[in-house]
Amino acid sequence: MIFTAIPAGFAAGLFGIGGGLITVPILFYIFTKAGINPAFIMHLSVGTSFGIIIPTAIVSVLTHYQHNAVDFKVVRGFGLSVVTGVILGTILAANLKTKPLILYFTIVVYSLAFYLLFLKEKGDNLDIKIGFLAKTIAGIISGFVSAPMGIGGAVMNVPILKYFGYPINTAIGSAAAIGFVIASCGAIGFLLSGHLLEADIPLSIGFLNIPVFLIFFPITAYMARLGAQTSHRLDKKKLTKYFGIFLIFVGSRFLFEYIRL
Repeated sequence: MIFTAIPAGFAAGLFGIGGGLITVPILFYIFTKAGINPAFIMHLSVGTSFGIIIPTAIVSVLTHYQHNAVDFKVVRGFGLSVVTGVILGTILAANLKTKPLILYFTIVVYSLAFYLLFLKEKGDNLDIKIGFLAKTIAGIISGFVSAPMGIGGAVMNVPILKYFGYPINTAIGSAAAIGFVIASCGAIGFLLSGHLLEADIPLSIGFLNIPVFLIFFPITAYMARLGAQTSHRLDKKKLTKYFGIFLIFVGSRFLFEYIRL
């Protein structure tokens, strides 16, 4: 868990992702080896991931903010719609079994990876136009897709903000802030759904495993700061492609797991 938390935190700051794309697969294996009820392994991985993302996202956002790379206007615009999407996504996740959740995760990640890899970069100093309707729809979609995956939504929100003209660094910083909102709502949702489903998992509150949370979050929070600082020293075009390659790797890992089950 310690060795996993290091790259998870660094990637969280580098890409504004919250780290869920790394922690969810690893937690899945950890809980499998621990003998957790197979019916709840993915749910526990997702819920615990949300808990870890909260402090990690705070550190990441503060670091990106120091580089003037967080647009709080778009964060406020996404607010209520993101919460709505998370609630709907949590209800979906509570009613899905582990294998469909893995397939869902894989399809979303692959789709966004190919979008970023083949995205044509636009010029600098673009007019950023993202209206109320676009923010509402994007917020609901990112919250709905993120909730069953245990992620902060940056895999959707970075491409969305890039599409509307935001430079990659601002897209990442703002997505990290939106991710904090998603993770907070998601953690509460999985805490409650775990109780409602009477999961009764050892050392856990609902679908949040306490020992894993306590080991992960200090490390991921520290590494998120280093990752965020690094992102502002990388070439913007390369950073977009790195993000896409990273998502291909994650999607492939979960596709293998889906086939294996």
